[in-house]
Amino acid sequence: MSMITEMSRDEFVTRFGGVYEHSPWIAEKCFDEGGHLKAEKPSDLAGPFALVVESAGHEPQLVLLRAHPDLAGKLARKGGLTAESSSEQASAGLDQCSDEEFDAFTRLNARYREKFGFPFILAVKGRNRAEILGNFRARVENDVAVEFREALNQVHQIARLRLEELDRTFSS
Repeated sequence: MSMITEMSRDEFVTRFGGVYEHSPWIAEKCFDEGGHLKAEKPSDLAGPFALVVESAGHEPQLVLLRAHPDLAGKLARKGGLTAESSSEQASAGLDQCSDEEFDAFTRLNARYREKFGFPFILAVKGRNRAEILGNFRARVENDVAVEFREALNQVHQIARLRLEELDRTFSS
């Protein structure tokens, strides 16, 4: 039996409620449905968490997407991101954008939000600013259904990476 299976609901939500940006409901529902009962380590929760999101329906999924910050946006410049988002964006150098890059992100963020109704979401870990801008420029041309699916896929990838990071500090 792992420490995860021994956690109370409150402990579980405190530990894993931030894996999906500002969306502790995912950890709560996973726990309530017993999705944590076979987890030996945090990354084992990736599947059960994704299942909660995928079965939630369009409206909760849209709320989840809207909980994410803009990449290299005003919140990032003002230090208003979650610790996880701040670390992830910094790892990709988004905290070191030139004025030209920042302007490009600002224009793309505005165009993307207007078109899709949620922010551009990309798992930025392991990517650089040029790759991210290229991905952004390509995806802003997608249709709404394709981009909604891609944004959810990226959210799941971010969650998986966060859970893998928790594996490193988790003792069972």
